[in-house]
Amino acid sequence: MELHCELLRVAHLLADAADQETLKWFRAAGLSADNKLDAGFDPVTQADRAAERAMRAVLARERPDDAILGEEDGFTDGTTGLTWVLDPIDGTRGYLCGTPTWGTLIAVGPAAGPEVGLISQPFTGERYTGVPGQARWTWRGETRDIQVRATKALSDARIFTTFPEVGTPDQGRAFHAVADRCLLTRYGTDCYAYGLLAAGQIDLVIEAGLQSYDIQGPMAVIQAAGGIVTAWDGSPAHKGGTVIAAATPELHAAARAVLMESLA
Repeated sequence: MELHCELLRVAHLLADAADQETLKWFRAAGLSADNKLDAGFDPVTQADRAAERAMRAVLARERPDDAILGEEDGFTDGTTGLTWVLDPIDGTRGYLCGTPTWGTLIAVGPAAGPEVGLISQPFTGERYTGVPGQARWTWRGETRDIQVRATKALSDARIFTTFPEVGTPDQGRAFHAVADRCLLTRYGTDCYAYGLLAAGQIDLVIEAGLQSYDIQGPMAVIQAAGGIVTAWDGSPAHKGGTVIAAATPELHAAARAVLMESLA
């Protein structure tokens, strides 16, 4: 637990450094974006790059022997067995459009998966954090313990995803087969949805096509809040791909059953 507290302290320092860079450019007239794709649009901005550089500088000072995996600058090896997984701006499309649903994602843990996670939304001033056995939400100097809702049935569930098409056409049909059984469906909130799940506001997040830096921070927070996060087939989710995050084991099992039936 002492190590987890130390890692969380450093995670907050990383978020502080990233916040300065992301807020500097958010809704600024000079913000521009490059496209990472030859076909389609996957933007990266000067804020993405500056925020990751700032976080890496903090790690060079505070945890120089740990490995780092960042969305923008790739992998840097370490010697401690711990890897920091950094997404400077998750939801760059939303960031570019001025919506406050993006966030900075930070996780750290061994190869088996993240043990400490942080979601930072600096424009609203919110942070969601998780260490084993404790998840918290911080806003305007106030900190509260958070936990997932107790929802067990799809018919009572609030389900979120980022893109209505959800991956491949087959994956999209599988998602909508679940969503059709849920009480309420919402789109476009990027990593913010995972924070809402951990805080007991919603019940399910189902996505596809994720990278490890998209899910490790949220995964650690949700698990600390009592939720469950796996790939659609039930395997570990920390390497990305398909992800189902659920408030309860019962809800997770019900959603997985529909997904697998639709994909069969």
